Amino acid sequence: MNPITKIFNLRDGREITIETGKLAKQADGSVVVRMGDTMLLATVVANKKAKDGVDFLPLSVDYQEKFASAGRIPGSFQRRESRLSDYEILISRLVDRALRPCFPDDFHADVQVAISLISLDENVLPDSLAGLAASAAISVSNIPFNGPISEVRVARINGKYIVNPGKADLAKADLDILIAGSAKDILMVEGEMKEVSETDMIEAIKIGHEEIKVQCQVQLELAALVPSSSPKREYNHETNDWDFKERIKKATYDGFYAVAKEGNASKVARKEKFEAVRSAFEATLTPEEMAEKGFLLGKYFHDIEKEAMRDCVLAERRRLDGRNLNQIRPIWVEPGYLPSPHGSAVFTRGETQSLTTVTLGNKDDEQIIDGAVYDEMSKLMLHYNFPAFSTGEVKPSRGPGRREIGHGNLALRGLKQMLPSLNDCPYTIRIVSDILESNGSSSMATVCAGSMALMDAGVKMKKAVSGIAMGLITDNTGRYAVLSDILGDEDHLGDMDFKVVGTKDGITACQMDIKVDGLSYQVLEEAMLQAKEGRMHILGEMAKGIAEPRTDYKPHTPRIEQLIIEKEFIGAIIGPGGKIIQEMQRETNTNISIEEKDNKGYVQVYSKDKAGLDAALRKIRGIVAVPEVGGVYDGVVKNIQAFGAFVEFMPGKDGLLHISELDWKRIANVGDVLKEGDKVQVKLIEVDPKTGKYRLSKKVLMPKPEGQPTQN
Repeated sequence: MNPITKIFNLRDGREITIETGKLAKQADGSVVVRMGDTMLLATVVANKKAKDGVDFLPLSVDYQEKFASAGRIPGSFQRRESRLSDYEILISRLVDRALRPCFPDDFHADVQVAISLISLDENVLPDSLAGLAASAAISVSNIPFNGPISEVRVARINGKYIVNPGKADLAKADLDILIAGSAKDILMVEGEMKEVSETDMIEAIKIGHEEIKVQCQVQLELAALVPSSSPKREYNHETNDWDFKERIKKATYDGFYAVAKEGNASKVARKEKFEAVRSAFEATLTPEEMAEKGFLLGKYFHDIEKEAMRDCVLAERRRLDGRNLNQIRPIWVEPGYLPSPHGSAVFTRGETQSLTTVTLGNKDDEQIIDGAVYDEMSKLMLHYNFPAFSTGEVKPSRGPGRREIGHGNLALRGLKQMLPSLNDCPYTIRIVSDILESNGSSSMATVCAGSMALMDAGVKMKKAVSGIAMGLITDNTGRYAVLSDILGDEDHLGDMDFKVVGTKDGITACQMDIKVDGLSYQVLEEAMLQAKEGRMHILGEMAKGIAEPRTDYKPHTPRIEQLIIEKEFIGAIIGPGGKIIQEMQRETNTNISIEEKDNKGYVQVYSKDKAGLDAALRKIRGIVAVPEVGGVYDGVVKNIQAFGAFVEFMPGKDGLLHISELDWKRIANVGDVLKEGDKVQVKLIEVDPKTGKYRLSKKVLMPKPEGQPTQN
């Protein structure tokens, strides 16, 4: 065993180690990356040959947390790691999006990257190390790769930009983004912010890229020490007929260009016209040529159509649907579309439509996050659904895929910054976006519909939030076009997909994938400023439907009230074996939950009936209230004894009404004047300093006969 190790430091001196040659040596490449006590094992294996008929890269990236890394046992029924959690899928997507553009275009063998969290330092987040680990594993292998790449987190904490901050410090950040790139280019950006400016975003990206350059150089030095990493394996995964491609281009390019230039607003009509151009060429082929060239035909059609559309946009400065470069598609909105949900909204932009609902629940509805890194409860959920009918297709429904989870997470990150505090909105919130039509920017439609649905539900949003997807088309002559509110086709044919979420005052979330080498910061800044213009326009259209949150929740929305009590009263509310709280819930038809934090008790009362809510609150306030000597209370007789009666004068508080305190005149038998269940007004005359027992009097509230001694 001859492990090879490279060590480098972040800008603040913290150390990162990359080691290869010790673990998982039968993989094509494997490394262990360590920072603090967080350790990631990354492996990569690629098949030697590509499958027949495959003209893309079959890359799979899986990040998985081993619960043992945090000294925990999984909470699932089987008590073992199973399907990836949403958090694991999101990290897998981040790494995939950074790696995929760096493989050769003609490399089509199956590639599998596996990243495992094998040790966790509670203050060192693994997501900012996963891209580094994956790229290093590929770099020390002989798999063709145009990397290396790396990935870092940049956060702004107290006005200072920090690379890969600790988990504890991250909670104080007003900007938190993950950046992936090569030594030359930025490839991917994703994160959330608290209404930061475009200038702040670009500054954070620049700082992250400087750190990425260092990490890429370290990987090159590591690979140079591994003999098996060079030379890279030879492969031939494509068979081309360039003469045939040129023949197709001569016959179809002008037709594709004309369709693109026509600017047809309908996705279906545009698709039919492109297909007509293809069909006209196919009609010139013999059956033998169709059989022999069929696979190449589809590939070359795609490439030539893409080239013609890109050239048209750059030359004509017009879009496929006839819009100007910065023009937003027509928008119509309808908040409150559905009568039964607690909040709803329809947002339609061009041929993209989201129907979004908001449901307000109680503490019992919180989501359980059972992971090695995050083990907690979540009060906010956003679920994004993308059914096949939204694009006019027939596909089986298999539940949410990675794309749905990623799009939903981006929308959630953008909206959560504008949600009110727990005191202003104690509900558990579930937002569900159903995409009913899709032609680009469906995740951004989810943001817009989600913002309106929350306001329709009466959630006191700080500000409205909108989202826009930007595109970019460039060529090797220096021409470029920044596109606002991109279509699905423009996403596919473009060099950048840049989604920006924000309010009128700043950015709250972003996601960027760059597919072109050498994107300048000047072009990026132009795209961000153009995105701001589009975001403001969309906010204006949304305001025509709903500009402010409803003044109150809807009548059928269950109500929640929250009380903060002293910790010592928690037991009094719960009672022996839960007897008191269960009885309150049954009598008032409410749901009551209690949580202890910060040495206080947080009591939530959830009810579909206002009368029940008020009744439960009265009982709880009675239990936590401190009786005052001299106070007069309306009580209920609970028990009769020979020496007096026990009266519940406050919820959960009984005092002794001695027989001598019943009346100014002598009472021989308590049962002659009181029985259980009687309502009686009493005054608290004493609290025993030793036992804390209460002494009550009824007679002091009655007129005193003449000659009787005075008694307070």
